[in-house]
Amino acid sequence: MRNANFRGRRVAAAALAATAVLTVTAPSAFADSAPAAAATAKPPASDGAKGVCKRESKAEKHVDRALNRLDGGATTVGSVARMQQRADNAKKEGHTAIATLLDHKLTYRKGLVTTLQQRQRDLKDVAAWCSSHNGGK
Repeated sequence: MRNANFRGRRVAAAALAATAVLTVTAPSAFADSAPAAAATAKPPASDGAKGVCKRESKAEKHVDRALNRLDGGATTVGSVARMQQRADNAKKEGHTAIATLLDHKLTYRKGLVTTLQQRQRDLKDVAAWCSSHNGGK
């Protein structure tokens, strides 16, 4: 009996605390503060070239790793070839819904390869620009 009474008190205390939190925070949650924050934001002072130059090598490594993974064979998780194999297997087994999903994922992945190849070329241009402009300073 004593444990049941103690649990009831804990539940009541938790409910009271939740009500108090909601009462205090609810008015501020509905306050229209987003336009005020946007109105006080400063416009960018520069194009951020220094930061782009600073992160260029990391971005290039990231893109290279992603392209290597996508270009991997059927045993490489995340590769186009593996997704193609999975889609082919689903078609062979007659799982049309799964095959359709995997075909759409395959199309996206192939498009991602094109996008990353373009980004790789862009990053090489950025690296050349950064080296000729003292790191974007």
